[in-house]
Amino acid sequence: MLRPRIIPCLLVHDRGLVKTVGFKEPKYVGDPINAVKIFNEKETDELVVLDIDATVNGVDPDYKMIADLAAECRMPLCYGGGVRSVEQAKRIIGLGVEKVALSAAVLDNPELISRIAEEIGGQSVVVVLDVKKRLLGREYEVWTHNGRRNTKKTALDVAVDAQSRGAGEIVVNSIENDGRMLGYDLALAVRLRRALGVPMTVLGGAGSLADIGKLIEACGVVGAAAGSLFVFKGAYKAVLINYPNPAQKDDLIRSSLERVA
Repeated sequence: MLRPRIIPCLLVHDRGLVKTVGFKEPKYVGDPINAVKIFNEKETDELVVLDIDATVNGVDPDYKMIADLAAECRMPLCYGGGVRSVEQAKRIIGLGVEKVALSAAVLDNPELISRIAEEIGGQSVVVVLDVKKRLLGREYEVWTHNGRRNTKKTALDVAVDAQSRGAGEIVVNSIENDGRMLGYDLALAVRLRRALGVPMTVLGGAGSLADIGKLIEACGVVGAAAGSLFVFKGAYKAVLINYPNPAQKDDLIRSSLERVA
């Protein structure tokens, strides 16, 4: 039976673990391998690692780093960053990664979703949508290259199309909420959840376990991903890798599902 997942999302910049605010000013917070070791001990549901340099710099994924992360990781691992071809996706899966996250390449060439899904299986294809609300209206547009390029495509249209092409999961990431720890964009999450039949994960804005509870209450079975929440602690944002213990997590999920609208 599917259940909500609570997922740390780690950003890698210059091979170091960083955290951004609004996709800007990456702050170094530690070593990715050390973070993975700690999340192993905390029995994390799943882990997402995004290399924020690869696509912007037009370089291949760092296969050595990916192999090191996969070898250490004891939970399902999703990697994204710089993936532009079927061959790259197959190589990443071959290193022991369970899911490959796609973004800029499939916004330019949506057919790549189907081609990769045919080779590695749709369950391993994740399409990440970095979104920002239009200045006028209620629509959200998808941006790429760390929020620098506007595709002018709406999040809803892209998500539904990606699902139809074989994507096994959609991740929606709020650029405006990134790193602010003020809560998820629940209106956006609910709108996409109602339109999709595949698993969906929401990223951007979680500042507390209560925010995760509100997301589950609004969307039901959903992935609740966060960066700052799981690498910072306290009002002054001291760097501390953290994650709810199994009892906390189970209580949070159970109580939130009981209140699902």
